[in-house]
Amino acid sequence: MTLIALIAYFIKFDVELRFDMFFVLVLSGCFVFQLVKIFPFTPLADYEVLPPEASDENRMLSLYTANVYQENKKPEALLSEIKRYDPDIIVLTETNKRWTAVLQKNLKSAYAYQVSIPLENTYGMLVGSKYPLYGSEVKYIVDDSIPSIHTKIILPKQDTIQLFAIHPRPPLPGHNLKSTGRDAELMEIAKLSRASNYSVIVTGDFNDVAWSGTTGLFHNMSGLLDMRKGLGFYNTYHAKYPIFRWPLDHIFISPEFRNVALELGGKIHSDHIPMYVKLSFEPEGKEKHRVPLPTQEETERANEMVRKGKLAN
Repeated sequence: MTLIALIAYFIKFDVELRFDMFFVLVLSGCFVFQLVKIFPFTPLADYEVLPPEASDENRMLSLYTANVYQENKKPEALLSEIKRYDPDIIVLTETNKRWTAVLQKNLKSAYAYQVSIPLENTYGMLVGSKYPLYGSEVKYIVDDSIPSIHTKIILPKQDTIQLFAIHPRPPLPGHNLKSTGRDAELMEIAKLSRASNYSVIVTGDFNDVAWSGTTGLFHNMSGLLDMRKGLGFYNTYHAKYPIFRWPLDHIFISPEFRNVALELGGKIHSDHIPMYVKLSFEPEGKEKHRVPLPTQEETERANEMVRKGKLAN
């Protein structure tokens, strides 16, 4: 949009007028700044997650994540899409009692292992797995009404994966214009991810765009890789407005994984678009990935975010 405005302005641009010169310089600076921010998320950039080098189906893991939209009364589209993708893991947010009942009725046979937190405040959550889960915990990291699910997944070759499913609260007009709670939860999950003895997947509705300062800090603090980099935006919100969409739902993974497939799902009568990913677990090749590392200043900033978030709640 900035580029369009810049081109349009040149139609009446007068090089003799200082205001015109100033306005073009400001627009140009704005365009360059935005381009630098989003460039890593375009196909012109290098992949952050490399393609697979192996093809062992027993070390493949597919995951489908979606914000179902609590008020959505049409679950058939979601159920049909889950059946079509047939993922190994599902992570669903905004699941209340009504949604949970529908999901468990229709998916229990396919996803025998489940952790569910039905809530009526739009922060309910459900994780379903075809593979055994163990050590499952529901934690309220910053806010006692905002849960996250922490569980380990046992793959067919007995590989153990740590999954963190999250949905932090965004800044809300009329409620809390600051992002302290969301930022604190993201930083706490980042610390847990880096400290984990297992390979990690973090997924869910982050309520933050991929190129924001907070998500970038999460990326560096966690040591996880961003699935989008080098591939595209994969905008997930708002499903009803194609022109105005942002990547709010994310999948971050450890360097032991390779990207087999990443794609957006279809419309499920939600305000979010689902994401599907298929991963190859190749720990022997993890050194080929460039793992992000935080600076001392970033570590201090993350710790301060956690402190402020806990004080605010």
